[in-house]
Amino acid sequence: MTGLMASATVCGVLLGAGLWLLLVRLPFMRPVSFVERIGPQLKAQNLESRLLRTAPGNNALFGPLESILRPVIRDAVASLGRINPGSAALARRLARAGSVQTTADFRAEQILWAAGGFILSLLVVVLGGVVGRFSPVMALAAVLGSAAGGYLLRDYVLGARIKKRETRMMAEFPSIAELMALAVSAGQSATGALDRVCCSAHGELPAEFSRVLTETRSGKPLIEALQEFSARTDLGPLVRFVDGLIVAVERGTPLADVLRAQAQDVRDTAKRDLMEAAGRKEIGMMVPLVFGVLPLTVVFAVFPGLAAISFGL
Repeated sequence: MTGLMASATVCGVLLGAGLWLLLVRLPFMRPVSFVERIGPQLKAQNLESRLLRTAPGNNALFGPLESILRPVIRDAVASLGRINPGSAALARRLARAGSVQTTADFRAEQILWAAGGFILSLLVVVLGGVVGRFSPVMALAAVLGSAAGGYLLRDYVLGARIKKRETRMMAEFPSIAELMALAVSAGQSATGALDRVCCSAHGELPAEFSRVLTETRSGKPLIEALQEFSARTDLGPLVRFVDGLIVAVERGTPLADVLRAQAQDVRDTAKRDLMEAAGRKEIGMMVPLVFGVLPLTVVFAVFPGLAAISFGL
């Protein structure tokens, strides 16, 4: 590799990194968290004049560059946290995915996926050497990158499975809450309503309730089983639903109206998410419209006039 090629490679990497940084940090590419969404409404009223406040100093070691790169570094640290061989966070993610695997089994699968990527890339490198196209640097990068990619791909599959399962649970939740409200209104207890749901419905959420009933029938208190179920999920509406069940069991408060209100809240949340997704898709459709359809429309509108002028008509 000559000096010109090396400098071109470095410039290309820097340009690609800059474009990637600009792309992933655009407003429509960053998901807005719930805290950021309700933050302006919950801001405390400060009666102190802003003119009397001291200007915040820039304590960053590398100045503005560190401030610009701080979100990227934070995301990178969060992504690297998934590679951590610690078992507590991984066990919770496996529970969220509804998997019966242990953390050791999952890590073994990740190692097998990494070995598979390593072997496949090694075969490709060997075939390239046979045909006379071999570069030691590229071969080493391809082999190591494929092994790391296989290791991370298994983690990505687990994350996709968690997201898909939680989406199904949120889709099932309003109907399950309505069914439980009907059972409670008919005079059944919380345990009886859970039993009715498990016998009448099928899906991810009824399976979790079946697990709660199984633990209860094996001797564990219902409140403790519900608390463990609440700890296994990160879905806010479902956590509030389980907390309502726990309060109803502990204090004997009416539960039917609470269940119906929570089901309606989930339906309203689904409608809002659908409207937000439609708004993002509408903005995304502006790109092919402005850069694809509109120039062609202008060309078809202007070209006949230019042709007539050129022919002297």
